[in-house]
Amino acid sequence: WKIINELGQKNKNIVFEGAQGSMLDIDFGTYPYVTSSNTISGQIFSGTGFSDRKNHKILGITKAYTTRVGSGPFPTELTGNIGEYLGEKGQEFGTVTKRKRRCGWFDSVLLKQSINLNGITDIVLTKLDVLDELKEIKVCIGYDIEGKKYDYLPNEETLYEKIKPIFTTIEGWQTKTAGINNLKDLPQKAVNYIKLLEKMMETEISIVSTGPERKETIDIKGNLLNI
Repeated sequence: WKIINELGQKNKNIVFEGAQGSMLDIDFGTYPYVTSSNTISGQIFSGTGFSDRKNHKILGITKAYTTRVGSGPFPTELTGNIGEYLGEKGQEFGTVTKRKRRCGWFDSVLLKQSINLNGITDIVLTKLDVLDELKEIKVCIGYDIEGKKYDYLPNEETLYEKIKPIFTTIEGWQTKTAGINNLKDLPQKAVNYIKLLEKMMETEISIVSTGPERKETIDIKGNLLNI
């Protein structure tokens, strides 16, 4: 977040959006499991008085897996050992309340929906290193609801509990990526995972975080060069 805040300060044409947070938007989220306001990128204009500008970038920030706080639909939630592992390794606890976050496999359906809602141009992928020890990693690429395939999260609350995620599985890299700051130093299987996410989201990942420190960042597209 140090990097993200500094980048936003120096580049006033860049808007940041927590990609998965769109599902909490009071108008476009998973009602009634939403917050009390708008959380999509367009809210910055009415919420801050920031004027519309052409040719701006909107960076969507998402973890290398999916988390959710509180109740509500979570198709890829993991309630067993892997979910516990992600929570412990990723320190998935509320900063103030210390409330435990729910963890699950990466949901490209939700992310693609958030990307479209927010007009996201680039993805910032965080916590890649949390997946280092996993033998295999799954990515949700669609939903099955009563035999019908969906490539979006339907609005009907009655369908939420009927969602069965459709997964594709990729081999884990099972080697340390924490602290790596150059793409060429990543294990090939980690690169494969990044490319799979890009393909499913149809959006480029321009920044990858491999740890909490500023130096533990891979600036793939050179967005951080001016900081």
